[in-house]
Amino acid sequence: MRNLIPAILLSLLTGGVAAAEDIAPERIIDAATGDWDKDGKTDMAMLVGPKEQGDDIAIYIYLRDKDHDLLKLVTTAPAKVWGNASLDGMFGQDPSIKGMPNGSIAVHSENSGVGRDRWDQTLTLAYRNGAFIVAGYTYNYYDTLDPDHNGSCDYNVLTGKVTKDGKDTKAEPKTIKIEDWDDQVGQTGCGIKQD
Repeated sequence: MRNLIPAILLSLLTGGVAAAEDIAPERIIDAATGDWDKDGKTDMAMLVGPKEQGDDIAIYIYLRDKDHDLLKLVTTAPAKVWGNASLDGMFGQDPSIKGMPNGSIAVHSENSGVGRDRWDQTLTLAYRNGAFIVAGYTYNYYDTLDPDHNGSCDYNVLTGKVTKDGKDTKAEPKTIKIEDWDDQVGQTGCGIKQD
């Protein structure tokens, strides 16, 4: 019982954000700044490579504290981005993150250099009601050997508006935190069937 009390206290202290691990500087792949919560202060988001080879890349999002001019970790989304996590990775598989002028965050991943199935994807993250959600999903693909197997989709996850191959359609509107996002949600919303 005595050992249980410190564990409970530790879990209460880390309650709002998944327990953040130590981040080795060499694991930081890309970073972006912007005013995510529209408070006039510069915030930050990072892509962080996994500890284990073969795992996907994490997204860490920081907001400037309202009482101190310091960054505070508010969102950790492990294993969300596919791609190179080191400088010796394959060409055409480098992920990126950037701040957009409207305060959203664009997370880009791609396979433009290996195999016949080439694609690129962008997740657009927005800060709404105290959480970072996936507001948009953009996906483009083509087959290097079959010119008829290609397409594009832009899915506004919040409204359900989908533009697929230049035609407007509708999908179910959703509000999904980045921590809970799975790319299959975007693929389904776009009506893309995986082989």
